Amino acid sequence: MVSGSCELPAQRTPLSDAAETGLKIVVVGGFGVGKTTLVRSVSEIRPLNTEEVMTQAGVGVDAKTTTTVAFDFGRISLNERIVLYLFGAPGQERFWFLWDRLFSGTLGAVVLVDTRRMDDSWYAIDRLEHHGTPFVVAVNRFDDDVAHPLEEIRQALALPEHIPMIDCDARVRTSSKNVLITLVDHLRTMAIARETTP
Repeated sequence: MVSGSCELPAQRTPLSDAAETGLKIVVVGGFGVGKTTLVRSVSEIRPLNTEEVMTQAGVGVDAKTTTTVAFDFGRISLNERIVLYLFGAPGQERFWFLWDRLFSGTLGAVVLVDTRRMDDSWYAIDRLEHHGTPFVVAVNRFDDDVAHPLEEIRQALALPEHIPMIDCDARVRTSSKNVLITLVDHLRTMAIARETTP
């Protein structure tokens, strides 16, 4: 990931006693794309993560020294009763077998894309489509990448027009929050379309 620190919320709040509904969102994508960073930037609690020191299998990507080996976990309270649970999936291919179980019970997903390694996005999109999980695509803009237009990226990923795409900087809370808002809006649009279809 690029240099710079996450923009953290001013206060970490405890879960309300009135919380009764938990909604699950999964953040997926290739190795080193910024999934851990995105979860960390928006979570209202100190995220649980399963980062371990990198083995030879991951050497050479963005000077990373650690990698997620199970999942990241964060939380956002939408109101006193509804809580959003965020799960960041491991990016290394040898841990992809965990994804199918992680998708179970998922309301929707974010596919985080690094334009320098577009091929790493295919598996995430394929698995989400296989499970019928609604998703949006967020292009994490790194300092040293070429600023490809979103439409060009959409074509490269063969992504249908109805799937939302958004630029983001996973280090910045407001930017990561906008990604989640885009996903929620997409889910709402899909729900309305189902209700109005005869």
